[in-house]
Parts: sequence; C-alpha cells; structure tokens
Amino acid sequence: MSEETNPEPVANAVGDTPPNHLSVNPRSPHFDADLLQRGVGIRFKGRVRTDIEEYSISEGWVRVQAGKTMDRKGQPLTIKLTGPVEAWYEDLGENPPVAKQASTSEQSRDAEQEGAQE
Repeated sequence: MSEETNPEPVANAVGDTPPNHLSVNPRSPHFDADLLQRGVGIRFKGRVRTDIEEYSISEGWVRVQAGKTMDRKGQPLTIKLTGPVEAWYEDLGENPPVAKQASTSEQSRDAEQEGAQE
C-alpha cells in the first residue's frame, strides 16, 4: 500500500507583483535576471522612472546612477533617494497589480485588527 502524493500545481510561481527588493547589478544579492526579463516598471514619488538601479518598497528608497561617475572598480556611483516606491511587471498589460508600501493608516488599521483577534 503505497500512497501517491499529488503535488498541487502552482499557478504562478513568481507571482503577479515584483519582489520587495530588486537590483539590476549582477553583483548584488538582490539581482534576478528572470524577473528583470519580464520588465519591471517603477513609480517613485508619483513619477514613472526608467533610471532605477535598485529599489526597496518596504524601506521606501531607490538607487539611481550619479551621472557618469564611476568608482575605482569601474562600477557606477549611485545615490539613494527616499520616498514612496511602487513596482509592477510591465508584461501584465494595462492594469497590472502594483506592489507598494502600505500607508501608515493601513498599517495602523492592520495592527488594530490583529489586536482585536487576540
């Protein structure tokens, strides 16, 4: 009597929203070529940007290249800018799901709901 395990099929292993942290630099631990192939759109402070080197949604920052300046290892110098960050996959059409940081009112509401459940 052997039991057969039928793993449930995963509809979309990657998901419909980009990860919280992603980089275009292959040396970074947050680099993922497969995700970048899909095309990731970034909106920073309400403006769509195409010059983003790295972003973190939860921490609310992006890194952009500082002109044509290079460091001593030949890597571009970057500047960290802080503000609201939103990311989406461009291959999902006109209204893709957007990954963004929850506002403080949403965070406080979630905390209240968790406290009420206890």
